Amino acid sequence: MPDVTVLELKDVHVLHRARSGGLFSRDRVHALTAADLTVGAGETVGVVGESGCGKSTLARVMVGLQRPTSGGVLFRGADLWALGEAERRALVGAGVGMVFQDPSTALNRRLPVRRILRDPLDVHRRGTPAQRDARVRELLDLVGLPAGAADALPGQLSGGQRQRVAVARALALEPGLLVADEPTSALDVSVRAQILNLLLDLKERLGLALVFVSHDIQTVRRMSDRVVTMYLGRIVEQAPAHAVPLAARHPYTRALFSATPGLVSPVTPIPLVGAVPSATRPPSGCPFRTRCWRADDACAAAMPAARPGGDQHLFHCHHPVAAGATDIELIQERA
Repeated sequence: MPDVTVLELKDVHVLHRARSGGLFSRDRVHALTAADLTVGAGETVGVVGESGCGKSTLARVMVGLQRPTSGGVLFRGADLWALGEAERRALVGAGVGMVFQDPSTALNRRLPVRRILRDPLDVHRRGTPAQRDARVRELLDLVGLPAGAADALPGQLSGGQRQRVAVARALALEPGLLVADEPTSALDVSVRAQILNLLLDLKERLGLALVFVSHDIQTVRRMSDRVVTMYLGRIVEQAPAHAVPLAARHPYTRALFSATPGLVSPVTPIPLVGAVPSATRPPSGCPFRTRCWRADDACAAAMPAARPGGDQHLFHCHHPVAAGATDIELIQERA
């Protein structure tokens, strides 16, 4: 892991009032629970998990759009929520960029691309008017768009072009960290690879730290240095990308990757029984225990502490899978 830490989450919790409970409901959604995570300079961290597991909440916490209920969010050593609003906005606005899932809703459809890209520069008063115009041209070139795109409205561009504009806007102030939340899921299959390659190219050229959130597990593994697995609002495993899946130790990580088709090997999913529990009333102890074939009373009694699985590898499990165990062996064990 790089020596310089760009972002650090310390025991971060996010609770929301349950929408279905009515005005006077006391139910709370445990969107994020006890999240501990660091992102190093120049590192790509991939975040995977089923829908509703807290991936997008984690991303919003990282960029300062979601205030934690408790815990610390440190950007370059400064606790974001201990700062005044103006100081926090200046620090996050200039240091962190975010690319959202759907460029059609993330971009103001009434503004030309020139205004969209120039707005961050105007708000943060970067350079002279002429320098800001030059930066807009530079950003368009950076993401592979022609200079003429500056005069277009978002609706006049293709989905892939709109996402390139969104990436350019996120990079306008030269941030050190870029957070991409499902950046290709709203795009046609034909242009997804182009956007992924663009993100990787920009990461290398600009020396960015990149957090890539996606349900596309194989893409995350290919793009990332480290893979973070989430389940029901908790980070249950962090492992080097090259170690996933065979060296993964958490049963959920193994089950998640086993259900994803590869280019060479056939799919042999490890079956999971039952539905994901409600985030308003998560199970005691390990959240995965209600679907885990290895669970026992110890799993119900307490959430397992983080255990090392090697360099940059941590997992939360009382009964971890043996490193190197095959999917077939785990399916037989499950049966």
